[in-house]
Amino acid sequence: MQNAVDVLMLISATLAALAFGVLAAYGVCRGAFVIFRIHALQVAERGKPRIASTSQP
Repeated sequence: MQNAVDVLMLISATLAALAFGVLAAYGVCRGAFVIFRIHALQVAERGKPRIASTSQP
């Protein structure tokens, strides 16, 4: 009986570690895409032609 409990604990620990790794990788990827989006917006803003604003009364 003790052997079955040990195997169950080993399987549970393995699945928990796998789930943690997947969630950590997901968080890293989400963070990287946020940084890439900020960078892409900055590059797009730099490439826009600027229109001279003239105030006419």
